[in-house]
Amino acid sequence: MNRRVLATVTLLAALTMLATGCQSVDVAHFAPLSSKYSALVVNADTGMVVHEASADAVRYPASLTKMMTLYMLFEAIESGRVTLETQIPVSGNASRQPPSKIGIKAGQSISVDTAIRALAVKSANDVAYAVGEYLAGSESAFASLMTARAREIGLTRTQFRNASGLPDPDQYTTARDMARLGILLRKRFPAYYPYFSLKSFTYGGREIRGHNKLLAERGVDGIKTGYIRASGYNVVTSVNRYSKHYVVVVMGGDSGRERDLRVRELIAAHAR
Repeated sequence: MNRRVLATVTLLAALTMLATGCQSVDVAHFAPLSSKYSALVVNADTGMVVHEASADAVRYPASLTKMMTLYMLFEAIESGRVTLETQIPVSGNASRQPPSKIGIKAGQSISVDTAIRALAVKSANDVAYAVGEYLAGSESAFASLMTARAREIGLTRTQFRNASGLPDPDQYTTARDMARLGILLRKRFPAYYPYFSLKSFTYGGREIRGHNKLLAERGVDGIKTGYIRASGYNVVTSVNRYSKHYVVVVMGGDSGRERDLRVRELIAAHAR
């Protein structure tokens, strides 16, 4: 068996374990942050779930949605449909999306490279809308493609209605699905995954800083935060400790600070 086939088999085995909820004994128990709370800690190399709390409960993804938007964009790059230099036009509808945004104006364009940075770091809703329009003709059509692709890669309890994660009662996911997506982004797109570790980027002559404070933690190398009022504070975090790679998902935090504290607690208890 060659190295690439072996790596593929290992990844499929790990994801199968994650999908079926195979797990070790959970040695730490934390009180839920709120009724919206979900959490999951998984060894990304083996698929072994080492902690979970309501991991299959339906939740609003908020800007974790942009992980799937980027997955679709990375696939478009891999297929040769676009390059990092391709210019994405910005429509009036895209420019009018509510914050978070980079404030790009209708009629302007943005390179794919900058669009990735804006989505991964700033979680820019105007850019997410523009990407959806560019790849599918409309954001709603893109959301349908996102949902179909999500099903194909094993996100069985996820549905998208937009590219950004802005409020929509029919847009939902689970902590388990978001962990799976986080693992796949790293495994499938190692050349592009480092975008998720960026703390800032430059656009229009100004530095735009992100708000994922967990990137300052030892071993954390990504990946994405999210918030809308209906969801609470969400995050998918990738951490490497003791030659092991874990993905930690926390959804429904009461505040960004409390969510981050819970992630740190979960890392300390389980990423070892």
